[in-house]
Amino acid sequence: MANKLKVGVIFGGRSGEHEVSLRSAESIINALDRDKYEVIPIAITKSGKWLASSEATNLLPSAVMSSADQHVAIFGDPTEKGLARLDETISDTRDELDVIFPVLHGTYGEDGTIQGLLEMADVPYVGCGVLGSAAGMDKVVMKRLFREAGLPIVEFVHFLRSQWEADAASVESRVAEEIGFPCFLKPANLGSSVGISKATDRQSLNEAIQLAAKYDRKIVVERGVDAREIEVSVLGNDEPSASLPGEIVPQSADFYDYEAKYISADGARLEIPANLSEAQTKEIQQLAIQAFQAVDGSGLGRVDFFLERETGKLLLNEINTMPGFTSISMYPKLWEASGLGYSQLIDRLIELAFERHREKSRNVTSFG
Repeated sequence: MANKLKVGVIFGGRSGEHEVSLRSAESIINALDRDKYEVIPIAITKSGKWLASSEATNLLPSAVMSSADQHVAIFGDPTEKGLARLDETISDTRDELDVIFPVLHGTYGEDGTIQGLLEMADVPYVGCGVLGSAAGMDKVVMKRLFREAGLPIVEFVHFLRSQWEADAASVESRVAEEIGFPCFLKPANLGSSVGISKATDRQSLNEAIQLAAKYDRKIVVERGVDAREIEVSVLGNDEPSASLPGEIVPQSADFYDYEAKYISADGARLEIPANLSEAQTKEIQQLAIQAFQAVDGSGLGRVDFFLERETGKLLLNEINTMPGFTSISMYPKLWEASGLGYSQLIDRLIELAFERHREKSRNVTSFG
């Protein structure tokens, strides 16, 4: 037991992707090798309350392995770090966590907020840092960084919810003139296709804005493209590598929506590897790595592309810095097809967390 790494798995959160996080965390907790790791589940409820031990596992879709319980997490020494137990009512047991796996999707988790807390606590954690997480979450900032790096992106505009509420007609006219129809409306700071819809005319545009505005103050509108949806998994820190590309083929919906991703067993077909030429595969992998580096990514990321059917042109859609880890998620499936199994992938992500922490620890934090 003494030689096992204590891994805190944080899940849930105050996000529209709360349920997706629960599904991902369940898969990761069950896959962690109990010969190597002591698993400490930590949940965040929709209202923002932090839970540990059995209260945390009760939030998960089904029971997880029984060894993952009866713990209270502490980030380092509370007398030095200023961080006390997450929930003093759970147990008197104190555990200094070796590493955190923040399986949080969307706002208040994938956007740099939890990463900032973990940086303050000086604990290694899986995934991108504060900057990479924040840039990867905000689609407007992300696309501007991609454009600055010379990467091909889909035409887009954005506006604030307050601007639309003040003058809806003006905002909708701008979208119709600059982007046209069909187009896709998205909350700028969310993922898993939550709040995304397709607009084909002014009426559906208004409805799409109303939906997106429920989830964020900033709304992104992208030109609709007739394209194949290609995804690539990226893994690493300073020298990342890319997996084989995969293709998502929606079976019923107009696009790869939330239901197709997480609910419907036949909502989409995943083709792994994607039917691409060797040259296309290499180009996509290289662009994926460049996109990852453009947002200062580390650990992991899934990069999504459009491959236009008529022109064969590749367009970068977005990067997800904490992609889904459910049983049907693309990120682990792509690495499995590339020769890295699910459990080995988790091992590698934990190694990368320690590697990044060691590198950052080299920085001098005092002067004089």
